[in-house]
Amino acid sequence: MAGQSPNQVSSAEAILVGALSSGVNAPTWVVLQITFLLLAFCFTAMLYLAFFSSDFVIVGHVLLLITIGVVLFVLLNRFLAETGFVPVEQQMQEIGIHKPEATEKDKSN
Repeated sequence: MAGQSPNQVSSAEAILVGALSSGVNAPTWVVLQITFLLLAFCFTAMLYLAFFSSDFVIVGHVLLLITIGVVLFVLLNRFLAETGFVPVEQQMQEIGIHKPEATEKDKSN
């Protein structure tokens, strides 16, 4: 942490704060997008396997799951387009977490 200023928040802290407070910050949204991307890979594999099975009811179920996932992703995108991102510092103040000020030892470095 030698190059970081004392007011910066790590990505892991930002994601945790984003999960615990209202609003969505940018690092939390990135994690959600990665999660949806991995979900899309899983659904693609499931659809591939379902097409080669002898039961086409499974294909319908997988298509329904894909539809639910796509609708959820689109709705989340629209919600964020209307509300926007919340800064991590504002979320930390909202839930009562404040980064401690730098000590004299940190200030001298």
